[in-house]
Amino acid sequence: MNLVETYLKAVAAQLPKAMREDIVAELRDDILGRLETLEDRLGRPPSDDEIEALLREVGHPLTVAARYRSGPQALIGPELYPWWVFAVKTGLLVMGCVTLIGLAVRVLTVDAYAGQAIGQAFASLFSGAVTVIGVVTLIGFVLERQEKKPDFIAKWRVKDLGLFELGGDIDAETWAERLARGGSAARPSAKPGPAVRKSAEMSPAARAVSSAIGWGVLLLWWTGLLPVASIRPDEVAGILYGVDYGQILSQIVAAAYWPVTLFAAAKVVFDLARAASGGNVRLTALGDIGFGAAAAWGLLWLWFWSPLSPLIWVPTATAFVARVRSLFDPAAGDGGELATILMIIVVWAFAAEVLRILRALGRLVVGR
Repeated sequence: MNLVETYLKAVAAQLPKAMREDIVAELRDDILGRLETLEDRLGRPPSDDEIEALLREVGHPLTVAARYRSGPQALIGPELYPWWVFAVKTGLLVMGCVTLIGLAVRVLTVDAYAGQAIGQAFASLFSGAVTVIGVVTLIGFVLERQEKKPDFIAKWRVKDLGLFELGGDIDAETWAERLARGGSAARPSAKPGPAVRKSAEMSPAARAVSSAIGWGVLLLWWTGLLPVASIRPDEVAGILYGVDYGQILSQIVAAAYWPVTLFAAAKVVFDLARAASGGNVRLTALGDIGFGAAAAWGLLWLWFWSPLSPLIWVPTATAFVARVRSLFDPAAGDGGELATILMIIVVWAFAAEVLRILRALGRLVVGR
């Protein structure tokens, strides 16, 4: 009987105090009844080994106690598990892209051996993958224990399903088939361009979910919580034609760290709210206006006040055109080509943000 009491104490330790005594009493009666049946069958008192075998049939104390506890009995239940798998796939895809970009930068611009850079990329990819899976699992754990699941699980729409085609090709079987076919999977007959674009178009809610995942991975990488392709700014570039681009980039990153962190965090929260609302047009438009204005302000800072400004700023449109033309003039190769390219990128990005704001204003007015 000492074995039974030891077993019951182990079960009781896993139970809430409010129901502990009642459950242990019920379990004790069940076990004693089984022991009586066993003793009648054997014609003698059971040995310790036979009692242990019977208790193993009842179940491990952790398992038995779990039967009496309310709430989820799994880290992530079957309803949320497919979403967990999809989020992990998408997060790893974004992380892989970041890793490849970082690897290319290290090989092309950093004084490092290709083998060393590849090895570091694989190491950071592994640690980053662990972080992504851990964060997604933590989110799934919290959602699993909510009384009401998010609306995007129960109130989905067919046009939102285009999002899930993103993860459809991220599996070993598909890639093995592609490799066997020389890099391309079997496809149905070709469609015209407009039909392809229409079939690939995702709903606003679907785009919001994918955007939230992408920005979440980038936020983890930017803050150092996702150690993928971790390259210090001063390692990315050195001195080129007397300009220390590494130092300039270090100063920019230091000045923009918290603004970019807040921007990315706000974007994740907003995208999740947008997905929960079903991709509300006016809410999306307001977000595009706000985030577009913030991005445009950041580009203005780069243009007028950042450490990069002395290299890219021009006073007039005529001067801008003249610098662009100098890119195509072999005789004008004075080492300023990189600065000119950066100038074009900043101007182009600013124009894109302004266009984004104008289009969002239009959607805000008409509601579609």
